[in-house]
This record gives sequence, structure tokens and C-alpha cells, in this order.
Amino acid sequence: MKRRLTVGQAVLEFLNNQYVERDGKEHKFFAGALGIFGHGIVAGFGQGLLQRPDFKYIVTRNEQGSVHIAAAYAKAKNRMGTFACISSIGPGATNMVTGAAMATINRLPVLLLSGDIFARRNVAPVLQQLESDRSQDISVNDCFKPVTRYWDRINRAEQLITSLPEVMRVLTSPVNTGAVMLALPQDVQAEAYDFPEELFKKRVWKIPRQRPDISALQEAATIIRQAKKPMIIAGGGVIYSEATETLKKFAETTGIPVAETFAGKGSLPYNHPLNLGATGATGTPGANKISSEADVVIGIGTRYSDFTTASQTAFQNPDVRFVNINVAEFDAFKEGAHAVTGDAKVTMEELMTALKNYRTDVAYQTLVAQLNKEWDKQVSEICAVSGDLPVSQLEVVGTVNETADPQDIVLCAAGSLPGDLHKLWRTVHPKGFHLEYGYSTMGYECAAGLGAAMASPDRQIWVMVGDGNYLMMNSEIVTSIQEGIKFNIILLNNGGFQSIGGLSESIGSQRFGTKYRYRDAKTGQLTGDVLPVDYAKNAASLGAYVIEATDIPSLKAAMLEARKQTRTTVITVNTDLYKCGPDFAWWEVPIAEVSEIDSVQEAYQKYIENKKKQRYYL
Repeated sequence: MKRRLTVGQAVLEFLNNQYVERDGKEHKFFAGALGIFGHGIVAGFGQGLLQRPDFKYIVTRNEQGSVHIAAAYAKAKNRMGTFACISSIGPGATNMVTGAAMATINRLPVLLLSGDIFARRNVAPVLQQLESDRSQDISVNDCFKPVTRYWDRINRAEQLITSLPEVMRVLTSPVNTGAVMLALPQDVQAEAYDFPEELFKKRVWKIPRQRPDISALQEAATIIRQAKKPMIIAGGGVIYSEATETLKKFAETTGIPVAETFAGKGSLPYNHPLNLGATGATGTPGANKISSEADVVIGIGTRYSDFTTASQTAFQNPDVRFVNINVAEFDAFKEGAHAVTGDAKVTMEELMTALKNYRTDVAYQTLVAQLNKEWDKQVSEICAVSGDLPVSQLEVVGTVNETADPQDIVLCAAGSLPGDLHKLWRTVHPKGFHLEYGYSTMGYECAAGLGAAMASPDRQIWVMVGDGNYLMMNSEIVTSIQEGIKFNIILLNNGGFQSIGGLSESIGSQRFGTKYRYRDAKTGQLTGDVLPVDYAKNAASLGAYVIEATDIPSLKAAMLEARKQTRTTVITVNTDLYKCGPDFAWWEVPIAEVSEIDSVQEAYQKYIENKKKQRYYL
């Protein structure tokens, strides 16, 4: 049996019939398409979407925003669903490059469907075509190759028959998922072909739970049984595997404490006596103390970023060994570890059996529980309301955490807020902490709030974003109004880039170029008055319900009011540019070896001292 469809129609027909299943739970993989029509897709995908309203199409305001929405949706769905993001060739396509890098680095499935130059070439150069004197088989879409996990260009209609299954293989792979790009020449999109009917039948992609090699598992158990001060570093793989209850049982059975990465935060409730909290460069004192002394580090679902390892200074025990449990072999071997390649949930279940009666000393568990309580007390002190104006970012974090319901979701991506949230946010639900920190993409937040809200319609989303990130991309507020999908934004206005300003100060560069100020005619520098940006009016102009908070009591009242609203709500609050949370570990940012500035020279000497703690783990 054959079915005559255009290429654009065929792609959509195929996507609409793709399902995923894990642990007996089956559902559609694609929630629809996000995008903006341009000349390179309006006659192909545009016509295809018009004739099939069951594949929902959402008009976004920026193609990068489309990808952020899709990635946030996928993250909230534990990678069990996503959107297709469509764009025309040219600036529409390249707008998606940042989003593609973000999705791939964070291992989040997103499908990019971009128009491309004419396959038959006779009308070249077409509008927006990048010409090359070396090849006629190149377009701006080639720049996606380094930032996607699968890339293909469909020059003939029948190529779809072999390409589309590969697209789904990668998107649904626990190991290889990330951004996937199909570049579809605009003439090919509109061409008809007699496709085999089998291509469009319902297909269920079963997400496997890869079991570990038995000998690798037994060796891991032997290493752990010899440990006196073991610790677990829980990464995003724990949550994506839906293994949080298994982790809790594993920790309680063995008495091994748990520290959490950005992606892994929420793996254990914050007040569990074996939870050390955030680890690494933005870690808690307790987590960093234990990691510095640990003789065995068990990494579960982590890729060991430089924040997690505190730039390879976190693990100071000269005899430390690593056991890594990861579905990706690439990550399992990091830090010179004994690698156990497998799904987090089933591997922990089997490892518990292999460990038999192993349990850490009571004194060690008591110390960990004490560190947990001490940090919780310190969090209250750090976030305590002072009454000073402008309020501090720390006060805002504490207030939002206290006022939000336990099942609510906090969402953030870049600036100084992620570090403060990593340490200070009291997470009780595995999906309550939504941080994009693999790429730390400025502009992710407002678009991602929409994606998270679509994936979690029964929970309130609290997007926390600084003025710098808000200005990068706030346009998807309009999309949320258009679609009637509500989330909340708490916009902290401190008149500059707090994170980079603080970093600049720490390396001796005196916050140069990090404040939102007029240029001073006398000095020639950006040291004049603060720029008069009215964020409340800006948000209102985009259709949001806006509340202006002036202090902590009014912020609490604003949150309660926002919860009752039915459309996206923006709460603005002015904050102190200079007050953010304390750091208890080092993160390497290279400092100028030669400088005429005293503050840079002083910072360089501290830098050299910190580098002495760095280690190779082989």
C-alpha cells in the first residue's frame, strides 16, 4: 500500500504516530509543533499543519524561544515527550542554534525542522542563501552539526523513509538524546511521493532500562564495601530515570550520604538526614567537607561538570576512588572511575543486593545528619529578612521558597540566582527544581516557563529571573497569553549583571562593564545614572498581569495574588546588585597573568594557590 503525500505532510503524519513507553506507561511523544512561518516552510510544513489540526501548532515569537519551550517541556516530562520546532531557512534557522546547543548539552530531546536552500539549485542564490565558492552543498543549517546529536538533509523525498526512524531512535535514546536536526529544502518539502503506508503506522518506542554487566556490578560492590567514608553524587540521571525512591532506599539501606548536582537537586528531600545538599562550586559546607574526605565517590547519573567537581578540587582524599553509574558509557568512565553502565534505577536495585549487609558507621551517619541540620539553620539565617531596601536576592529566594507550595516548581537558568538556588532552595519534590545549568542560557527562563507549564498544568511555575536575562528574551510571554497557559515570573531588577559583576570583582576586574548605566561624558565609562527601564510597563505591554512589589511583605502578598490569576503574571521587585549568597568552594576562571591593576595582581596570587588543589583522577 502506498500513500501519496508531500514531504512536509509526510513528516507530520509520521511524527503524529510516534509513541513512547516505559514501565508500561504509553503516550504520544510529540505534543505538537512550535515555530514561525517563513518563505522556506510556509508552503511545506505550513500547508501540512493546516490540514491536520490534531497536530497542534503554536506560534512563537522567537525561534530560539521555541527550542527553549520544547526543552523545558522535555525536562519536565523526564525526556518522555517534546515538541517539533519549525523554522525557515536563514535567520529563523540560525536563531535555533543556541537552543540546539542547550538541548544537546543538557541531553534533552528536541526536534528541529528547518527549511533549506533549493535542492535543484537552478534558482540559486535564493533569498537568505549563504553562498560558498567551495561547495554548492552547504547552507547555514550546516552550523547545527556540532550542536546536534543527529543531523540530516533530505534532498529526495524517499530519504525520509530511512531518516525518520533514525530521528526517533536518537530522540528516545537515554544515551544519545539531544537536539536532532532535519534540514528540508523548500522545493523538496512541497514535492509529492508515494510513501509506504507502513511508515505512518503507530509505533511505540520502548525506553529501555539497561541492566549493568554483572562483573562490573560485583566489582563496584567490592570497592564500596571497603569504603569508610563513601558519598553519592546524584545527577540528573537519577531524576530522568524516575529513580528518586530507589535512591532514597539505597541511601537508607547503606547509610551513604547524598549530595546533589544542579540537575540532580530534588533527588532526596532537602531535610532527609542523609542529604548533604548542593555539591561542588555552589555546594554547601557539609557537602564540600564530606567530598574533600570521601574515600569512594559514587556518581549516579552525573556528567561531572566543573561546577560539580569545583574545577577538580572537590575530592582531596589522596586515595579516593570513583564508582560511576551512568546509562552513557562516555560519562561512566569519567574521573578514572570504575564504570557501571546501566539505568540508574535498576542498577541501584541490583547494587543494593550485591552490597548485602554493608552499612556505614553510625558516627558517620550522625555527622551527616548534623551537617544537614546545621545547613538548614544557616539557610534561615542567610535568607532572613533584614528590612533594608532594596531587598537582597537572598531574601527574595527565601521568601519565594517559603510562600510557594511544596509541589510548586522554581525555574531558572543563568546569573547568580542558580548558585543561590542550588544551595538555598528547600526542595521536597523531584521535579520541584528546574534549573538549566548545562549551558546556563541567558533568556531561557521566560520561554521555558511556558514549556514547564504545559508539561505540569496542575502545578504553579515560579520563574525567577534577573533583569539581564529577562531582557534577553521575554517575548514568549505573548505566546503564553495567546495560548492561555499561565505561569509566574519573579523579575529581580538590580540594574546590571549581578553574577558576572561579582565574578569580575573576584578576579580583580572591578565589575567593569556589568552595570546598566549611562555612559559618563567625562570618564567615557558606563558609570553614569542607572538606566530608567520600566519592567512593569514592559511586561504589561506583552499582556501579562503585573504586580510591583516594593519589599518582602508586598512580595509575599504579590505571590498569593499571582496564584489566583489565570494569565501569566509578572512580579517585579528591585534588589541589591551586590548581595548574593556565600561561596564555600572554588571555581576556576583564568585570571590575567600580567596586569597593571593591583586588584588583578592580588586575585592572580589567590588563583595560583587554588590551582594547587587541582587533581587528575586516572
